[in-house]
Amino acid sequence: MQQSVRLKSFELFAQDIDGIDVNLLHALSTSVGWPHRPKDWEMLRRAGKGIVAVDGIGRVFGSAMWFPHGDDFATIGLVITSPRTQAQGNGRWLMERVFAECGGRHLSLNATRAAYALYRSLAFVDEGIVHLHQGRVSAALPSLPRLNGHFEDLAPGRLAEIAALDLAAFGVDRLPLLELLAEQASIRVLRRDGVAVGYSMCRAFGQGHVIGPLVASNDDDAIHLAAVHLEAFAGSFMRVDTRSTGAFAAFLRRNGLSVTDTVTTMSKGRRFLNEKPREPMVFGLAGHALG
Repeated sequence: MQQSVRLKSFELFAQDIDGIDVNLLHALSTSVGWPHRPKDWEMLRRAGKGIVAVDGIGRVFGSAMWFPHGDDFATIGLVITSPRTQAQGNGRWLMERVFAECGGRHLSLNATRAAYALYRSLAFVDEGIVHLHQGRVSAALPSLPRLNGHFEDLAPGRLAEIAALDLAAFGVDRLPLLELLAEQASIRVLRRDGVAVGYSMCRAFGQGHVIGPLVASNDDDAIHLAAVHLEAFAGSFMRVDTRSTGAFAAFLRRNGLSVTDTVTTMSKGRRFLNEKPREPMVFGLAGHALG
C-alpha cells in the first residue's frame, strides 16, 4: 500500500491516528465546520482505528477512521481533507488505505454532500438519508402520545439487557461500543411487561448534547425515549441524527430541533439497513461515523 501521496506542491505521509496530537485533529475538523471537540475525538479514537495524512513537518491535512464491529463489518467516518487539499486526491488516497486495513469487511458510512461523488466512484451505493436535527430545546414539551410502558435508568454494567435489542436494530453486535458510550451517557430504557422494548442514550457532544443511539419499534416509543432527555435539557442545544421522516421527526421539529443538513447512508458489500415495520430500528444514530 502506498505510504505517501504527492499533491500539487507537497507530499503527504500516513500516520496512525493514535500518535497525533488531539488538538491538531480538532483543528482539522474545525477547518471544515465540524463540531467535534477534542473530547469527542478522544472518544472516537478509543472506539475505532484511523490514519492521518501529514506533511514532512507534521502538519495535518486529512483523516479517516473505521470502526470494526466483529470480523466482517465496519463503519467509516471522520474522513476529512483540509480545504487546501480537497479535490487533489487526498480523500481517495485515505479511503484506499481504509479499504486495505478493513480487508474484506462489508462497509457503511454517512456521506456529506462534498464527499458523496467520491464514495459513489468507490462503489458505495445509496441506502437512505439522515436528517440532522439540532437547535435549542423548547422550554416546554408539546403533548406526548400515551406512554405504553414505563421508564428505568440503566446502569452501564447492565448493558447486556439491551444488547439483543440493539443487535436487532443495527444488524451487528456493537456491545463494546455501547460500553464505551455508556461511560459518558445517561441511559433510559422503556419496558413493557418487564421486557426492554427501547432505549436511548444522551451524552455531551459538540455544542451541547446528542441523543443517540435511540432504538425503538415505533414512532410513539421513539418520541418518549427522546422526550425524557429533551425535558432534562430544556433551553439547551441538542442534536438528533435520524433517518425518520414521520411523527418522530415532526416531534423533534416542534421542540426546536430543525433540520440543518442531510447526509446519505451508503454501503459497500452487503446492504446495511434492515428496517422492518414494528421491529426494533435505529431512530437516533450514535453519530455520523458510528451509525
